[in-house]
Amino acid sequence: MKQLEITTQITVFESIDELPIDIKLLMNKAIEAKQMAYAPYSKFKVGAALLLENGSIITGNNQENAAYPSGICAERVAIWKASSEFPNQKILALAISASSATLVVNEPVSPCGACRQTLSEYEINQEDKIAVYFMGEIGNVMKTNSVLDLLPMAFDKSLL
Repeated sequence: MKQLEITTQITVFESIDELPIDIKLLMNKAIEAKQMAYAPYSKFKVGAALLLENGSIITGNNQENAAYPSGICAERVAIWKASSEFPNQKILALAISASSATLVVNEPVSPCGACRQTLSEYEINQEDKIAVYFMGEIGNVMKTNSVLDLLPMAFDKSLL
């Protein structure tokens, strides 16, 4: 028998004001995108913003549907939009912000499992890490250096 240990390094910023200038701008774009989310059922809005290597910022927000689970998360909206509009551009960073109409979200909100799987495919294919910054409505911002830090032992095309 052999045991493996998997560790993830996370950087915690006490507020958005501690972020580097370019990432603060990216997070503000995620916050703006969050305001346009369509979340009439959960009342939980999420915004995402991607920084591409050419300097473009692509945003997305969650889109719900009365026929659950037909909605889609902000992160997947953003990454598929980026892939559609800029198919040959690497993604450098992702910023995520979430809020609720029913409570104050003061803890960082990381991507769901489906988004982690989708994001990991792009990171693996581009052969460069995507930094992930995530926050709630207020409070700490967490950063991982890679999507794979959030999804160790990811399923990918090498297993097919």
